[in-house]
Amino acid sequence: MSQSTTQRVESLTNTDAWQAVCEQRDLVSNSGVVVWHDGAQVALFYLPGVHGKTLYAVDNHDPQSGANVIGRGLVGSLKGDLVVASPIYKQHFRLEDGSCLEYPQQRLRVWPVRLNGGVVEVGVA
Repeated sequence: MSQSTTQRVESLTNTDAWQAVCEQRDLVSNSGVVVWHDGAQVALFYLPGVHGKTLYAVDNHDPQSGANVIGRGLVGSLKGDLVVASPIYKQHFRLEDGSCLEYPQQRLRVWPVRLNGGVVEVGVA
């Protein structure tokens, strides 16, 4: 992926305020990295081999166990959705919208995220 300043990867919602949280070189391909943003731990997942969107930002807090572990979860595809499996109870969360496939009442918060000239930026609420 080019690091030009014009290339951006954004989530479904746009925002006017962005905060730089790390550089693209800090990300680990096909894995999670956790950053502090807007008072919360945010798990960033960088999936450069996937067509379309390649960067996702979800809450690092697992609602079932109460532990901050989502960034350590395994990323994969399940029922046609990109998901992360919680490392403790193994429930699957959709990276696109944070919904849990096994427990619909559970949900991870999702942030707008983009690459901007080699810098990872997360939308400010």
